[in-house]
Amino acid sequence: MPKVVSYNVNGIRAALKKGFAEWLNVSDYDIVCVQESKAHLEQIDTALFEHLGYKSFWHSANKKGYSGVGVITKQTPDHIEYGMGDEKYDFEGRVIRVDYGDVSILNIYFPSGSSGDERQAFKMDFLDAIYDYIEKLRATRSRLIVCGDYNICHTEIDIHNPKQNKDTSGFKPEERAWLTKFVDAGFIDSFRLFVTDPHHYSWWSYRANARNNNKGWRIDYLMATDNLKASMNDAKILSDVKHSDHCPVFLDINF
Repeated sequence: MPKVVSYNVNGIRAALKKGFAEWLNVSDYDIVCVQESKAHLEQIDTALFEHLGYKSFWHSANKKGYSGVGVITKQTPDHIEYGMGDEKYDFEGRVIRVDYGDVSILNIYFPSGSSGDERQAFKMDFLDAIYDYIEKLRATRSRLIVCGDYNICHTEIDIHNPKQNKDTSGFKPEERAWLTKFVDAGFIDSFRLFVTDPHHYSWWSYRANARNNNKGWRIDYLMATDNLKASMNDAKILSDVKHSDHCPVFLDINF
């Protein structure tokens, strides 16, 4: 009955200085999917995770201090894939896949488009590419969990101020439409299976005391294929965990 967490740590080294390892030690999660590690492998204290009973696998960006994903796991996966087979995106360390039996977990750090038009265009290209990649993967691996920082709020209840942000990257109509298309293709937003009310967020700006005022965005997801619906026991946003401007999201699932 794996307990799976997805967490944009905004720098694994920074998170470790803020108590990430101590949290991991007392939380006893089975699989922790990390985004925005911002470190090359030689900069990550993998021995620390080993000491806590975890193996860890990392796919870093070529650029130092940027992007990157990792999986910290109690059980060694049967198979690991680093990247999505497209150099344009793998150069930025955005995708890692781990297989456990007939279930695959894709840990993805979706690009942000907030820095300008060029990165917004890159983000939209990535959305098309990752959609195609996942659809092809489903032909041979039909039981998928696709977790990570999607950098998209799906509906108006997923963002504190939908009207003001309707043209902001992360809540643009075309991004939300992509997420609708993704869900309609046979994915379940695990959190929304259990919690349907508003004001639940996974990211807050560091500005204007946003976190204390709960003025946030829900952009971190644990999506799962429809065929795993009956296996899901619980899903939560762990908003009291504070090593980052994001918080972890959690799924308890049988596989």
